[in-house]
Amino acid sequence: LLDSATRRNLELTETLREKQKRGSLLWVLDKTKTAMGARCMRQYVEQPLIDKASIEKRLDTVEALSKKPMLRDEIREYLNPVYDLERLLGKVSFKTANPRDLIAFGNSLKMLPHIKTILNDFETGLLPEIGQDIDPLTDICNLIDSAIIEEPPISIREGDIIKEGFDENVDTLRHAKTEGKNWLARLEEEDRNRTGIKNLKIKYNKVFGYYLEVTNSFKDLVPDYYTRKQTLANAERYIIPELKELEDMILGAEDKLVTLEYDLFCEVRSTIAAEVVRIQRTAKAVAGLDVFVSLALVADQNNYCRPKINENGIIDIKGGRHPVVEKMINNDMFIDNDTYLDNGNHRISIITGPNMAGKSTYMLSLIHI
Repeated sequence: LLDSATRRNLELTETLREKQKRGSLLWVLDKTKTAMGARCMRQYVEQPLIDKASIEKRLDTVEALSKKPMLRDEIREYLNPVYDLERLLGKVSFKTANPRDLIAFGNSLKMLPHIKTILNDFETGLLPEIGQDIDPLTDICNLIDSAIIEEPPISIREGDIIKEGFDENVDTLRHAKTEGKNWLARLEEEDRNRTGIKNLKIKYNKVFGYYLEVTNSFKDLVPDYYTRKQTLANAERYIIPELKELEDMILGAEDKLVTLEYDLFCEVRSTIAAEVVRIQRTAKAVAGLDVFVSLALVADQNNYCRPKINENGIIDIKGGRHPVVEKMINNDMFIDNDTYLDNGNHRISIITGPNMAGKSTYMLSLIHI
């Protein structure tokens, strides 16, 4: 653990004066593609390892990715569309996720099988473990894909959320909303043919709703299952179960549809929330992978070499460079330096020179390395 004063003076995550990321060590190292990867990178920088075996395992991981740049770049391409799974999971768990959040979640999950397949080509470092920890979450992805339309509204109270074919009742209500007139015309035609009443008509008013109107000249043809609703001077009005059922669907379709879609969306969201452990493990693995891919890319771009870790109390650096200063200087003007220190006769080095000669830069580069 590094205290706040140490982190501040080393400018690990922000500069001392401007408080900006640019000019810090994190600025050089962070080429992550995801928000959760960026958070993980920051954690690694602020809390460096001190166990040799753990350090070597991370270095093995970076080296493995450096040796296969095409696969590394392919992983980066698949990481690019991945949203912040940890934050989305938080919104799902607290029931604040909206339909677009679930679509983003589903689109992110579609990248996982491709990433997992690529990781099968790696056998060293932490990559096999990361591959095992990444759960494709196919069931959740399929649920979102089958339940939520591709471009839903933000609000869950407006309807138009559930995809056609996911729920029979939603499909029926949606058809009732759009095809109600066609259904009424079809029923009217069928009953004309069934009863022989040629001028049979289905009509509507706000008081009685939908009804079948038969003129007095055809009263004798009215079948027994017609229930009289109103008598007029020259006609009778009737209701039948089929028409009543259509009336309920058409008149209440929109309100029922919005309510039903809301309930179904909440069910889908709760189903996802129940898989919190699987999703958290996968998100953590993806974040770690993003960090190692970023470090491998930076190592290649900046021509970094793998350090040799020892527990003998010896620091022997050849051609040491300050990772930040050399990036801030144009035209590759930075001059590298050697360093040797040990617990015996070289415990202390005296660094001399005029102001602005690079003494602090030399010391900071040693600390960073």
